[in-house]
Amino acid sequence: MPVVTRKPRIPPSPLPQRRGVDPVRVKLPADGAWATVRDHLVARLKPEPGVIDGMLRDGLFVGADGLPVAPDTPYVPGAFVWFHRDLPDEVPVPYGIDVVYRDEHIVVADKPHFLATTPRGSHVTETALARLRRELDLPELGAAHRLDRLTAGLILFTVRPAERGAYQMLFGERRVRKEYEAVAAHDPAVGLPRTVRSHIVKERGIIAAYEVPGAEPNSESHVALIGHRGGLARYRLSQHTGRTHQLRVHMNALGLPILGDPLYPLVTGPVPPDKFRRPLQLLSRVMEFTDPVTGADHRFVSTRELAAWTSYDSWAGPSPDAADGQ
Repeated sequence: MPVVTRKPRIPPSPLPQRRGVDPVRVKLPADGAWATVRDHLVARLKPEPGVIDGMLRDGLFVGADGLPVAPDTPYVPGAFVWFHRDLPDEVPVPYGIDVVYRDEHIVVADKPHFLATTPRGSHVTETALARLRRELDLPELGAAHRLDRLTAGLILFTVRPAERGAYQMLFGERRVRKEYEAVAAHDPAVGLPRTVRSHIVKERGIIAAYEVPGAEPNSESHVALIGHRGGLARYRLSQHTGRTHQLRVHMNALGLPILGDPLYPLVTGPVPPDKFRRPLQLLSRVMEFTDPVTGADHRFVSTRELAAWTSYDSWAGPSPDAADGQ
């Protein structure tokens, strides 16, 4: 009979969340040759000189038992250590996040532009996940997928960690139907509706994705015209694959870059964190799926509007206000 090996159980964090953000968990590698936990943390985290020693003196690293790790604690392969990262000073995103549905298994939120989905880089507490954990008092809330920070609309979160994998699999197996809306220039020479296929590459460290002409397609999007006026048009978009920036890349390839896009067709300079004007005119409008836990059929629709379509002058104006597509 084959031997079944089980994945080692990760002990629960001995540290609470801070402002909706989990502590950092560090697993000591099984093949480590360090004499102490301190030596490994210095080598792995690569902080400024003296930082790790100061944190150890202050008892900021703890083990699974919740007790502080001492500067001379021996290295034990496979052990876990937790600590809280320094939370950056973030400019608050001045728009709320709406909950469109909530039950004991999931939360569906309608995210504004400029709010990241999960903590990453310089966006930590000002994220949809951290906000909802605080506002709904659901510390175990987790994201089933991600939506770009610049894109508004629907995101699915899970309430119970044990069920998160089932909902994540919905997206991994393309069993969620998502419909987007976008505002871009109107060009009657672009025949629509149409399906766009191409080979998209997104390299680590390079901010924009790009297409490789002639390569085997790895992305597919459908683009349809909803309506047009005054040189602008509103488009319905869907994607049958999930490449990074796929809809933005494909709209740009059609000669119809989405309004407010800082990457396509040209990468512009970084936007200051306190500027919330001219948001990307892309919205995750519709989400449909069969619940893998309850079996219920769900259909959710965002109530947000794209400001360049409803009030172009407001969207393009010199200062943000409540009509900025939020």
